[in-house]
Order: sequence, then structure tokens, then C-alpha cells
Amino acid sequence: MSAHAKLTEAVEALLGAHPGVGIAVNGVFDSPPQRAVRPYAVIEDAVLVDWSTKDMIGREGRLAVGLFEMGEDRKRLRALADQIAAAIPQLPSELGEGWRIASLAFLRSRIFREGPGQCAAVIEFRVRMLQAN
Repeated sequence: MSAHAKLTEAVEALLGAHPGVGIAVNGVFDSPPQRAVRPYAVIEDAVLVDWSTKDMIGREGRLAVGLFEMGEDRKRLRALADQIAAAIPQLPSELGEGWRIASLAFLRSRIFREGPGQCAAVIEFRVRMLQAN
């Protein structure tokens, strides 16, 4: 399985089981859902580049989680974004199939209005992964 798939699978499992996020949202998805009711979270495909060493395959990239909410009140959205920012660094270092997280750091978050009565947040992280041979 690819680094993308292992990382997305781990994030989806972590957020879905998180006591704050998993209960507050109507789902954690790996692509935008067709019929989900807001609030929900979407794990964006990570943008990964080569981070290999002489003897290990490696990837470095940006991981983003989007939160989508109804209404103009951003208080709950801010709280959920903060919970995700605190939860993602708790990912297990071993992702499976030889992939492991070497480092993971919060980069930034942004909350914005999407349209009338809708707002969203994006929480971004830098991740570095290595695959044992």
C-alpha cells in the first residue's frame, strides 16, 4: 500500500475514534462525501515529495484535514480545529507495511466562510515518513 493510503487510513481511524472529534462530526471521509450532513471532516490527499535516504524510501509532505460546518457561528468550528490540531500529532509512528512517521508537525490552520450559512476550516501538518526495506 502506498504512503498516501497508509497515512490517510491512520488519520481516518484516529479522528473517527477520537472522543471529541468522532462524536461531534457526522463522519471522517477520505474524499468529499456526496450526501453527508455538516459538520464533517475530509482528509485531503497529502502532497508528498521524495525524502529518501541511501537505504530507505522516504516521503515528506503536507497533510491537510478540512472541516465543514453549517452556520455562521465559528465557535464550534474553532474548537474542532483545535482538537484535530492536538490529535494528529498522536498518530502512531508505525503505519504498517514498513511505513513509519519520522516527524510530524503542526503548520497552520485557517477558518473561512464558504458561502451563505457555511464555514470551513483547514488544518495543515508537515509529515516525514520512511519505509523500512
